[in-house]
Amino acid sequence: MARVEIPVVAVTRDGTVMGDALVGDTVNGHMLPNDGRVGLIVRNLSADTPFNLTINLTRTVDGQPVTPRVVGVPASTAMALGPFAPGDYGSAVTFDVDSVSLTLLAVRVA
Repeated sequence: MARVEIPVVAVTRDGTVMGDALVGDTVNGHMLPNDGRVGLIVRNLSADTPFNLTINLTRTVDGQPVTPRVVGVPASTAMALGPFAPGDYGSAVTFDVDSVSLTLLAVRVA
């Protein structure tokens, strides 16, 4: 199946109402349209267990793929990640989560 697209909230000086975060999809993973000005907010809803978010890179070195970036998200913590350089992450950043306890929301500076 196709990756689940993460909704992007445009950040403005006037303020923007943020929608609900997506529950992490451990089977299909997620994707985020990327222009180099997007960031990801990931929250771990578990009170006692850390989980991982894996960010896949599209860049290669000497024709070889670059190892994905794994970010540990501590229990009961929200983290902001990004921006994602299109040359490294592509025009669509792909993410994988190892638990439905991780929720995802993207922001873009307008």
